[in-house]
Amino acid sequence: MAAAQAVAKGSVVSPCGSRAAPGLLSRRRGAVATRMAPSAVRIGGSWRKTAFLGGRLAVGPRRSRSASRTLVASPVQMNMNLAIGKSMRWWEKGLQPNMREIESAQDLVDSLTNAGDRLVIVDFFSPGCGGCRALHPKICQFAEQNPDVLFLQVNHEEHKSMCYSLHVHVLPFFRFYRGAQGRLCSFSCTNATIKKFKDALAKHKPDRCSIGPTRGLEESELLALAANKDLQFTYTKKPELIPSGDAAAEVIAPEPTKLPAATKPSVKIGSEERSLVSSGR
Repeated sequence: MAAAQAVAKGSVVSPCGSRAAPGLLSRRRGAVATRMAPSAVRIGGSWRKTAFLGGRLAVGPRRSRSASRTLVASPVQMNMNLAIGKSMRWWEKGLQPNMREIESAQDLVDSLTNAGDRLVIVDFFSPGCGGCRALHPKICQFAEQNPDVLFLQVNHEEHKSMCYSLHVHVLPFFRFYRGAQGRLCSFSCTNATIKKFKDALAKHKPDRCSIGPTRGLEESELLALAANKDLQFTYTKKPELIPSGDAAAEVIAPEPTKLPAATKPSVKIGSEERSLVSSGR
C-alpha cells in the first residue's frame, strides 16, 4: 500500500525499502522518452519523422532493378565448351581451312565435281591405324603450306563399304584428282616413305587448265558405289554420244575395182595371127 502511494507521488521504492528522489525519476523518464523519440529521416527530398532509433539517415529514391540479361553463347564458345568437355580425337587436331572430312559417298562425288581445276588429295585413314596417326601432323603441315590444294579425309571405320567399292584395302592411302584429268595417281605411304607424297605433290601442284568437265571418280567406281546396297547413292550411266547430221563422219565407199575387158584368145599360125573361135563343142 505504501509502495502504491509512493509511485503515485512520483517516488520509487527500491527493493531495500528506500525511496528514490522524485527528480531522479523524472530525469530517467526524460532520458527514456528522448531515446524513444522519433528521429527525422530524409525521404524523397523532405525530412520525415520515423521511429528509427538513431541519427539521421539519408534515403534516396528507389532505383528500379535492371532487367535480367539473357546470356547467349556464341558458336565459338559452344565449340570450346564441347572441346573442353570432350577431348579432341587425333585426326581432328591441327586441321587447316582446306581440310575437310567426307560424310558420305555423295559428299565425296560432289566435292570432287565442285573442285574444278583445283588439285584434290583424298586421304583414307583409320582411327586405329598407327601409321595414319603418325603421318597426320605432316599432312596438316602440307595443307598449311599449300592452301590452294583441297584435302579430303575419308574415315575407313565409318565408310568401310564405300572404301571397299573404291578398292581401298591398305592404309594410309592417298589419291590425287584434278579437273577433267580425273585421277592422277594413287599410292600408300608412311613416315618412312613420305618422299613419295612430296614428289607427287610437287609434280601435280602446278596450276593447269583442263578442257572439259570435271571428271572426278572413274565411271566404274561410280557404278560400283551405286550397286552397293549399303550406300545411299544413285548413278545412271551416261549414254554414248552418236554423231548425227553434219557432225557425222562421212563414210566413203571404196570404188569397185575395174577389170580389164575380156579379149578373145588368139593362136599364131605361121606368120599370121588368127582369133580362136570356139566351136561350142
